[in-house]
Amino acid sequence: MALVAIGSCQKEEPKPFIPASTEDKFIRAADLSAWPKINAAGLQFYTADSMPGNFLDILQNQGLNTVRLRLWVKPEDQHHSFAQVDSFAQVLKSRGLKVWLCLHLSDTWADPGHQAVPDIWTNLNFEQLKDSLYHYVYQVNQEIKPEILQIGNEINPGFLLPYGDRWASTDQYFSLLDTAIIAARNSYSEAKIMVHYAGIDESAQDFYRQIDGLDYDIIGLSYYPIWHGKSITALKNRFIALSQEFEQDLMIAETAYPFTLGWNDWTNNIMGQEDQLVPTFPASPAGQKRYMLELREILETNPKGLGFGYWGGELVAWKGPQGQNASPFENQALFNFNNVALPVQEVFNP
Repeated sequence: MALVAIGSCQKEEPKPFIPASTEDKFIRAADLSAWPKINAAGLQFYTADSMPGNFLDILQNQGLNTVRLRLWVKPEDQHHSFAQVDSFAQVLKSRGLKVWLCLHLSDTWADPGHQAVPDIWTNLNFEQLKDSLYHYVYQVNQEIKPEILQIGNEINPGFLLPYGDRWASTDQYFSLLDTAIIAARNSYSEAKIMVHYAGIDESAQDFYRQIDGLDYDIIGLSYYPIWHGKSITALKNRFIALSQEFEQDLMIAETAYPFTLGWNDWTNNIMGQEDQLVPTFPASPAGQKRYMLELREILETNPKGLGFGYWGGELVAWKGPQGQNASPFENQALFNFNNVALPVQEVFNP
């Protein structure tokens, strides 16, 4: 796969950046996968004191040190394609940012309810699928050289369904996951390998017990109060239990929280009701910040805590106030409705 320059990424002028310390190993990340699309809209962003600024500069100056990017195998357009992700990854690396590559191993969204095998692999037998998976992971890992390589996204039921169904085809699921890990080790061994589960209940513990023995480095959990419960104590206790049972490092791979229950376009938001909130954290700029600081503390005080990733931080209402197919997440972004940096960005401070 050759490096392809994507116009939407070219507008973001990379600036040389030297990290404050080479010992800065705690991951303070945001998933900014949609930024090339949003950047093409030509929006102006602002620092917390309302000064015009470059989107990536603002986040990086706050202390963001890692960017998570999702990769789809063959999407219907350029967004989340290999060419776009590779191009954006090089921009990030030129700034001194770490790249966390999230392989959805699908042509579209992968999550607990969607783990569809890519179209180009649908008619393969199992051995052919393993071979295709191996070469795909090998190639993208070797080209992009991420600091973190995530094998699958929220693979609660398995991945590459129906081949890798965790329950109906357990041996095949295990074999596919092992194949992807071996490909990653053989292509760019410096990448830390993450296996990602959505949720914090006992099923998370069972999930990692099932793959105990595989050669991966990071346990990554998604935690959203709307789906995974409103107990921060339960989140802390799950990480304690995981740290006691497994040798891998621990991360919150995805989380987010609203700074308002209002909206800034005509696209329905995922969170918009009081009963979806953690009671101690209101939907306000201060509540959003306190939520994230508390989650960061859970990882920092756990001996195996490696860091966190904020999801959807870039998803402002980039299509304007009447956009009907735009952002369902603008009230959980890292910038307010005027594209001014929110206090929550302080969670990225070293």
